[in-house]
Order: sequence, then structure tokens, then C-alpha cells
Amino acid sequence: MLALTAVTPEDICALRKSLRCTMQELADALGVEPRVVMAWEDAEMFPTRGHVERMQGLLAEGPGAVPRKGRRRAADAATPMQLLADPELWRLVRKLLQHPELRKRALEIAAAYDDPT
Repeated sequence: MLALTAVTPEDICALRKSLRCTMQELADALGVEPRVVMAWEDAEMFPTRGHVERMQGLLAEGPGAVPRKGRRRAADAATPMQLLADPELWRLVRKLLQHPELRKRALEIAAAYDDPT
């Protein structure tokens, strides 16, 4: 994804999905107006090489690289019962149960985090 020669509107949408950000948040991270990101996604305009390189950097850094404005993370605002009701949590649990290698890797990652109890 995001080859320097050509970035498709689908690539921009996939980038936003991967970064879990809005058009506004991606625009802020890239230093452009939201209408520019919209035009990229609608194939009315195409990003410059510099913008593509910045997108690659954001992708490499992950979702935390995109500044969030006026939006609280669901995990920060949710009660434990609301978190348990999240379908994404149960999708993850099913994957952890089905794939031993994923579970092993998740446990390795989780070892670096404090237990909240």
C-alpha cells in the first residue's frame, strides 16, 4: 500500500481505517484541509509525494501518530460492563481461542502492561 508512484482513493480510505481516524484527523496530521482528503478519496485530486511520504510515516507509527481532537476514546469513557458489550472484544477473544500463536504473541505483548486489577 501507498507506493510513491500512485496512491489510489482506496489506499487513502484503507489508511484512515488502519489509523482509525476521521478525514479531519488525517487532514490535521498531514497539514491539509479536510476537503483535500475528501478530494483524494473521491479521486478529484491526488496527494503529492510529500503527502504520500507523510502518510507512510503515519502508517508506520500506527494509530497513535494521529492527533485526536474533541474525541474521547471509547475505552476511556466506557464502564467495565460497556467494554464487555463491545463486539470487537468478543471477536478478539474468538481469535485468541482459535489461534494459539496469536494468543502466545498477545501474552508476550500484554506482559509489558500493568494488570489493572
